[in-house]
Amino acid sequence: MSVRPIVIAGEPVLHRRAQPVELFDDELRALVEDMFETMDAAHGVGLAAPQVGVGLRVFTWQMENDDGVPPRGVVVNPWLSASRPPQGDPDPDEEVEGCLSVPGESFPLRRGDRTRVTGWDADGKPLELEATGWFARCMQHEYDHLNGFLYTDRLDDRWRKKARKAVKRNGWGVPGHSWMPGVDPDPFGHDHTDEAGL
Repeated sequence: MSVRPIVIAGEPVLHRRAQPVELFDDELRALVEDMFETMDAAHGVGLAAPQVGVGLRVFTWQMENDDGVPPRGVVVNPWLSASRPPQGDPDPDEEVEGCLSVPGESFPLRRGDRTRVTGWDADGKPLELEATGWFARCMQHEYDHLNGFLYTDRLDDRWRKKARKAVKRNGWGVPGHSWMPGVDPDPFGHDHTDEAGL
């Protein structure tokens, strides 16, 4: 097991659709273990394989929930359906989201409050879960990564402009940027219970 660098907005793997996993083998299990290790070191609540530079349809989570779902898990080749986000502008205090691949930044975003996820675990066993609230947000955020989207791509016009300015200010938006959890300073300064580190 090892901690892997987390790539930052602008890295091509983050902006293209990830490929399905075809083999449930030791290589996949090693990737999943590294993802858990990296997510823990980054104090994240979720991590998708593209965030560690691997273009496969896998994501992990670490989040307490009220849905009877184990607080720690992985889903391979997921399919997700979500309820529609509520109408209106996102609450800048209550609906703020962040991402380990846009480190240290956070912006308000509305998401559906219910999600159904199906897929497989790392051993190829079928998996199905229902998620609500912030856990549903986490599932949607990670699933977006597998389809080549960052949460900043979903922001409304006002917040998208602010996000673009932040990316430009940090020198991101081009390949070659990453940060190493456990070595580089924690960009959010949050522990694993905070919603910012997705």
